[in-house]
Amino acid sequence: MERALAEDIGTGDVTSLSVLPSGLQLTGQILSKEEGVIAGLEVAACAFRLADEKVKMSPRAVDGEAIGAGRIVAEVVGPAVGILSGERVALNFLQRMSGIATMTRQYVQAVAGTRAVILDTRKTAPGLRVLDKLSVRLGGGQNHRLGLFDMVLIKDNHIAAAEGIAEAVRRARAAVGERLKIEVEVTSLAQLEEALGAGADRIMLDNMDVEEMAEAVGLAGGRVELEASGKVSLDNVADIAATGVDFISVGALTHSVRALDMSLEVTGRL
Repeated sequence: MERALAEDIGTGDVTSLSVLPSGLQLTGQILSKEEGVIAGLEVAACAFRLADEKVKMSPRAVDGEAIGAGRIVAEVVGPAVGILSGERVALNFLQRMSGIATMTRQYVQAVAGTRAVILDTRKTAPGLRVLDKLSVRLGGGQNHRLGLFDMVLIKDNHIAAAEGIAEAVRRARAAVGERLKIEVEVTSLAQLEEALGAGADRIMLDNMDVEEMAEAVGLAGGRVELEASGKVSLDNVADIAATGVDFISVGALTHSVRALDMSLEVTGRL
């Protein structure tokens, strides 16, 4: 947060400092211009506090809440320079996080009634992964691994370097034991059978079509968790969920998010 404010304010908000009377106090409202799911209220409040500790932001909504267009999501009061210097950073976080939560909720609703759980990926904004993944949870999804350290995910390049799925899993199990889950990415039913035989905890069905996924679910027979990945969209996620997979990972939740449109409007002077 400090870096975000430093990037924007630099040596000072020359516009506010030169235009606004010294000591001016303002009140304002943050409004949502469209419907969605709110996320990041405390993060936005933190941005205002760091811009000026005398600025107070009071939420009028709750993170994870579905809101309509025109909804007042927060009220702000305090020194004018502090409010206007922190405005853009606060809104940037709030809009991005709300956009992620909104898209996640759409995916979660699309698979309602199935066993499928919507997951995020590591395709997050650099440096903002914790906030991106928090936004997914607020939208009703779940987090995949946070980084390279909390789960083993053996992908195509690992398989090639280790000369096969079985050897890659063997080495991983020898290194981490049962401390971490081991997931293997497969692109064919033949690779699926190899991963099943190797003792993977979860298998990622990468870029398979719906028919092949359904066959994979039948072959696995509930012996292992199955995750669908690749080319997932709101148009096809319900069909993917209907195959019986346990998880569906969606990179678009964080790498192609559209910010929820919000604005800060000054409502008065104190």
